[in-house]
Amino acid sequence: MINSKFNGKVFGSSFILVLGLVIGVFSQESPKSTVVYKKENKSMSVAVRTNVYCAGYIQTSPVNTGLEIVGGDDEREQHNYSQGDYVYLSQGSNNGVQVGNTYSVIRPRGQFQSKLSDKKGKLGVYVEEVGTVEIVKVRSNVSVAKVKNSCEVFLLGDLLQPLVTRETPEFKNRPKLDLFAEPNGKSVGKILMGRDGREAFSRDQIVYIDLGAEDSVKIGDYLTVFRPLGKGGVLNIMEDEELSTKDSDFGSETFQGNPYSIMAPRKAGETAEGTLVTTSNAKKRRPAGLRKVVGDMIILNVKEKTATALILRNAQEIHIGDMVEVQ
Repeated sequence: MINSKFNGKVFGSSFILVLGLVIGVFSQESPKSTVVYKKENKSMSVAVRTNVYCAGYIQTSPVNTGLEIVGGDDEREQHNYSQGDYVYLSQGSNNGVQVGNTYSVIRPRGQFQSKLSDKKGKLGVYVEEVGTVEIVKVRSNVSVAKVKNSCEVFLLGDLLQPLVTRETPEFKNRPKLDLFAEPNGKSVGKILMGRDGREAFSRDQIVYIDLGAEDSVKIGDYLTVFRPLGKGGVLNIMEDEELSTKDSDFGSETFQGNPYSIMAPRKAGETAEGTLVTTSNAKKRRPAGLRKVVGDMIILNVKEKTATALILRNAQEIHIGDMVEVQ
């Protein structure tokens, strides 16, 4: 009996204590939860990997031919080389080559000129960039390099230039591509050629344009890609003279319906008694300079008369000969 009362008192006291604590907790104002997001301050480049150091360029200045690939570690079994292979270079410590030096491997392809450009004469030497190497062994008159990156296979005779860190524009949020943007009066050029011999292009592909340092363009400049309305494209075919004047599906005039074809153009004049209005005739009455915007691009590398650019967006296929305007 005593134990029973004692236990009851203990149980009752504990229940009251717990209940009081619960009521006390809920009677206080609950703190507001706060979610803390870590702010990322990382930038992202518009060009990566092969579009940075293997984009190629067209330059008017002479190419230094002093250092070239003259041999390969496994040249008995192979005639070209790629990432991980070892190659021999034509210079060593006598010419300042040191272990750890890195070089860009280039392949000049010849003087370049284009009938598409308004710039007369040769625009410079077209230079392919095929990868990079690092020096691992040096002798007095020869050195050994390991291929670090290869965008194309390396060939004996390819040239080497000191690797220079290249500025790459940062990615920025862009306004929606304006397909009907009007000319702004800034510098205008043309797409002359594409990397790897391409003739049609889409986003993330490299092209060469005839705007350069002499036109005051710089790395990071955005350009609008356009063509005159009705021009360009691979199927630029137009039947200019529409001559169909009436349907003739039935031999009998009784069942022919009416004499007006739905495919024929209108007749000129307020009373429609003039000649047929053809496509070319109608075009003469529109303002000059109408154009079709097909994309935009950004400049990655600038030389004297030309620049290397990366296509960012395209509304349709972009072609050699399309025009570009600095934004």
